[in-house]
Amino acid sequence: MTRPITAGIDGTEESLAALGWAAREAVRRGVALRVVHAWRFQPYEGIDAGDRDTQAGWARDALAEAVRAVTGRHTGLDVDTDLVEGGSVDVLVNAASDAEFLVLGSRGHGPVVGFLLGSVGQQVIAEATRPVVLVRAGDHATSEVAGHEIVVGQEGDPEDSAEVMRFAFETAAARGAAVRAVRAWTLPPVFAYSPGSLKLLDEAGGLEPYEKKALAAALQPWRERFPDVPVVEHVEMGSAGQVLLSVTARAQLMVVGRRARRTAVGARIGSVAHGVLHHADCPVAVVPHA
Repeated sequence: MTRPITAGIDGTEESLAALGWAAREAVRRGVALRVVHAWRFQPYEGIDAGDRDTQAGWARDALAEAVRAVTGRHTGLDVDTDLVEGGSVDVLVNAASDAEFLVLGSRGHGPVVGFLLGSVGQQVIAEATRPVVLVRAGDHATSEVAGHEIVVGQEGDPEDSAEVMRFAFETAAARGAAVRAVRAWTLPPVFAYSPGSLKLLDEAGGLEPYEKKALAAALQPWRERFPDVPVVEHVEMGSAGQVLLSVTARAQLMVVGRRARRTAVGARIGSVAHGVLHHADCPVAVVPHA
């Protein structure tokens, strides 16, 4: 059974931009769109904010209005809605588990961010078992133009980045776009090399040729599977986050992997995904490694 693309909304401009992005992608891929609105009753002392049924009605109306707007632009799109009372993190993580991927809105650049790039968003991204796409306010269809690439960060062995590559190539194929595969490298301490790795480096002719061969190996199965998708191989010395952000102007979408870790204060995502989410101007897809 084909999974739907799911968008989480909260009535903000950012979440409505995410809904628009999700709807366009659902049309391109020929799949259904699911729209989820999590809400929680908020009793305000001294303020007439209505009872639980009234607030539920407000949430229901906001959901219906958002869906009317998107179906008006995409006639024939199969849309399902879900109004859920509960905490945003739990609702959205559960919604992601049944989706091809989850699409959410995010606010602003830098350290102060809103819906789903603060504590809620970090937890959703870290705990979701499916990809999560973050979209900023102001995103629109003209951003998805010919010449703008799907930029994907590749690291590790081919199997380590398989799901990240899959997402990038499937999206590029649906959009008729090229993939720019980026592999960043730095000079590690000499003691980090084992005799075996030193032999491989020597056979490759040095560090940069070794990194280029590693990227080519990771791309090979996806080139074969998607022969019509143009591919640009980009190997550059520097930190992964900085190298990815240096090509953001070329991107209609940036795709990165994530390895979540838990700390005493909750779930955390890797520094590369964190940095790209905060500073990239284009939508960002965060794909959990298998």
